[in-house]
Amino acid sequence: MIPVEISQSSLRTALADQTTQDTARQSELDLIEELRLSTAVKHLAMQQHIARRYNQRLHPRSFRVNDLVLRKSEQARKPSAHGKLAANWEGPYRVTEVIGNGAYQLQTLQGKDLPNTWNVSSLKLYYS
Repeated sequence: MIPVEISQSSLRTALADQTTQDTARQSELDLIEELRLSTAVKHLAMQQHIARRYNQRLHPRSFRVNDLVLRKSEQARKPSAHGKLAANWEGPYRVTEVIGNGAYQLQTLQGKDLPNTWNVSSLKLYYS
């Protein structure tokens, strides 16, 4: 009920029976745990469905030692003179060490080690 109906007498407030409202509220409170449980099960099922759909399109990548890879060039390293036509990938580089969890140590083809480790998301296989 809205506050106006409570302050002024209306047919709805006159016919309202407090005992039936209390029993209806109590029955709703009894069913609320079952409703929460069924909602939690539906939520878990939806999460699993979304994860399956996402993982179908996922192509896992991994590299071995001595593979040639290209490294994604960062925005700060791109030459500003080239504008939007600057190269998006640098390389090729050689994988020298597989650190794990998608991290790799790289070196140039001349044998100079790169100072950082690189994640698999910023690398792709170089086909020569």
